[in-house]
Amino acid sequence: MISANLSAVFYLASGILFILALRGLSSPETSRQGNLFGILGMIIAITVTILSVGNFSSSIIYLLVFFVAGGAIGSFIAFKIPMTAMPELVAGFHSLVGLAAVFVAISAFLNPGAFNLGSPSNIKLASLVEMSIGAAIGAITFTGSIIAFLKLRGIMSGAPITFTGQHFINLALGISIIVLIFYLCKTQVDSFFWSVIFISFLIGILLIIPIGGADMPVVISMLNSYSGWAAAGIGFTLENTALIITGALVGSSGAILSYIMCKGMNRSFANVILGGFGADNSSNEVGKNKDQKPVKNGNAEDAAFLMKNASSVIIVPGYGMAVAQAQHALREMVDKLKKNGVTIKYAIHPVAGRMPGHMNVLLAEANVPYDEVFELDDINNDFANTDVAFVIGANDVTNPIAKTDPKSPIFGMPVLDVEKCKSVLFVKRSLSPGYAGVDNELFYRDNTLMLFADAKKMTEDIVKNIE
Repeated sequence: MISANLSAVFYLASGILFILALRGLSSPETSRQGNLFGILGMIIAITVTILSVGNFSSSIIYLLVFFVAGGAIGSFIAFKIPMTAMPELVAGFHSLVGLAAVFVAISAFLNPGAFNLGSPSNIKLASLVEMSIGAAIGAITFTGSIIAFLKLRGIMSGAPITFTGQHFINLALGISIIVLIFYLCKTQVDSFFWSVIFISFLIGILLIIPIGGADMPVVISMLNSYSGWAAAGIGFTLENTALIITGALVGSSGAILSYIMCKGMNRSFANVILGGFGADNSSNEVGKNKDQKPVKNGNAEDAAFLMKNASSVIIVPGYGMAVAQAQHALREMVDKLKKNGVTIKYAIHPVAGRMPGHMNVLLAEANVPYDEVFELDDINNDFANTDVAFVIGANDVTNPIAKTDPKSPIFGMPVLDVEKCKSVLFVKRSLSPGYAGVDNELFYRDNTLMLFADAKKMTEDIVKNIE
């Protein structure tokens, strides 16, 4: 056992480590150190929590069983999961955080004495409010994350799923949760508590299904924020300082990131949070350009010739690179070009891939120098003065239609001005649309040469031809 004062000190220390972790993760150069701070903070928090459990001797076996089981599952996933599946993995983890908050709230409601919250039907008012809000946000996070997982995994369509009166139903359900929590606090009737959880599960589904694939990176960030607030709410119920600090950090940072991404994509923050409220249901006629305009086909030899004789090349990586695991072949190609005196830069869109920072992580995995990687705002003006843009698996983030067609689902989203380069090499398996379901006008531009192939295979062939 450990005293309450000593627990508070250790929880404060873990909270400081979590803050340092968040600060470290804000930059690629310090991300490893930040990750280590986070691991150390979590080890301290878990250890103190275990030592603070009452009847420690009789509970240690159960604690160890679940600790070992959870650790084994987490380790297995960490070793086996490919980088391409990281977005859906994050969504899956968010769902578990939300479900954990719901389970803790249920435990506290059914057995409040174990948490020093009073007795059944006589729970402290503040604790009842906290556990109700925590359970509601946790339930929304759980089902919302499950839908995000299914969309990212391709099990469910990435297209928005809408129906008449959807937003009014969401509004009515949201108001009903507030009303139910009020009557729960007034009467402490069990049925109100279970109704809050059930309706929250339903809202989680309804909030995410109308959000399309183009906005999925924002959804991942938003659900991250929800999971943090759910944890913070339950932290207040349990009077656990570490949980409150951690939840508040995750919740606030996730909300800030979601806002920044919405601003960067010219999306309404309230729109995304409220499940695409006010979204235009009109859709593009995908593929209409394919039947009307020809494309220029190229091969590895053509691409190698163009880049080898260029003075500058900007590389635009996307999800296709991740799927093909082409980042290492890409790095080899870049090294060959540099030996020929070619200036290389990488252009990263904030939502390239399916989660924030997806491309940055893949490039870091291939030891790409940080000073060669530029965000959209820092590099967009350079395309007009660049000889070749090498687009490897990116699609929606390079689509010029985002600037010209008000009816497009991605209209208004800032995109990389790839079309302004003298030549564009576009590596893609086919002319299929991107994750947003929108045909890419860049395919049909006069200065675009399509390289139809697996991204890794094409890049390896280009390397051979450069040599």
